[in-house]
Amino acid sequence: MKVTRIGLDIAKQIFELHGVDRRGRVVVRKTLRRERVLEYFSQLPACEVALEACGGAHYWHRELSKLGHSVRLLPSHKVKPYLDGNQNNAHDAAAICEASSRPSMRWVEPKTSAQQDLQSLHRVRQVTVRQCTLLANHMRGLLLEYGIAVARGTAALHRALAALLEPAEQRLSPLLKQLIAGQWRMLKMHQQQVKVHDRRIANIARHDASCQTLLKVEGIGPLTATALVATAGNGRQFKNGRHLSAYLGLVPGHSNTGNKTVLLPITKRGSRYLRTLLVHGARSTLYHARQKTDPRSRWLQRLQARRGHNVAAVALANKNARIAWALLRFGQAYRPTLAHAPLPERGATLAASAPGRRAGLTLKLHRVSAASAASGIFPSRPQRVKGGPEKCS
Repeated sequence: MKVTRIGLDIAKQIFELHGVDRRGRVVVRKTLRRERVLEYFSQLPACEVALEACGGAHYWHRELSKLGHSVRLLPSHKVKPYLDGNQNNAHDAAAICEASSRPSMRWVEPKTSAQQDLQSLHRVRQVTVRQCTLLANHMRGLLLEYGIAVARGTAALHRALAALLEPAEQRLSPLLKQLIAGQWRMLKMHQQQVKVHDRRIANIARHDASCQTLLKVEGIGPLTATALVATAGNGRQFKNGRHLSAYLGLVPGHSNTGNKTVLLPITKRGSRYLRTLLVHGARSTLYHARQKTDPRSRWLQRLQARRGHNVAAVALANKNARIAWALLRFGQAYRPTLAHAPLPERGATLAASAPGRRAGLTLKLHRVSAASAASGIFPSRPQRVKGGPEKCS
């Protein structure tokens, strides 16, 4: 019988296949080593191949697609309900195959090599920053054991270390001075690497058209712009801007019982790194909006006065995520005056700039954003519950 759909459970060395025909009957169960996977699929007629979106999945998506197969990536948590029996490679492959047959299944958009390169750069930088923090805190802890408390901040730490490592300084023993000097050299090396990564990211943002469009949005810098491009690509995997903000965990959760809906703090799902960048960028924008009089800044001032600094920062991060999706999805230029214009005026502007179906889609997007902005992402009178949206950040 002809194989029409295969569930492929990938690993480091051992791969498990579970294939069915068009009627759903099992026609192949096979275990392959890594070096034989492409050879096997090259001899197989074109079919649908489903994989979990885990480590290495994007590579196998590209390689199997080159062989003519229709490859789809499934979220791991969507496969779990279809697991029958104890977890092993064969059962995992069967669960992947069964989950891929569901018409309501949500797929993961595959990343290109360029997106993976950019994501790898961000991850390397993130690890390097973590190493800087680790070394700085480690040296502070060692010095505190000898009664030396260093002020907060990297600059204060460098000044204190320079003074403590002087030959005339007697508070530290020669052995401890050698240990601290070695840690200090490692700290300076990691900080230099962070600067190198920042220059690389800034250079990529300067030469990428999508990043240049995103950089015009207040609260989005080179780090956030490149991270958004690496994560969302052209935004086609998200139906609208709210789906992207929900994917990043920037929308409030809710509990519904009968006809009563209670809003909860933000869900904090998805990419914690990208959500952190958006919120920190929003905090910076909120700080600089104090002395401005443009519509966006006045909206932020009103929201901050009504709901507080943290809720305003998360609301702006949510809004920036939606704007970023629109810019990536439709390739339009950012127009800050349009976001806070009245709806009739906004609709006329969009209809004139984007005729046809595309204008209708954009108009719908901005209407949703306007409704969220008018309420500060949350309703004007939410149900007051312990740990509510005022504590969301």
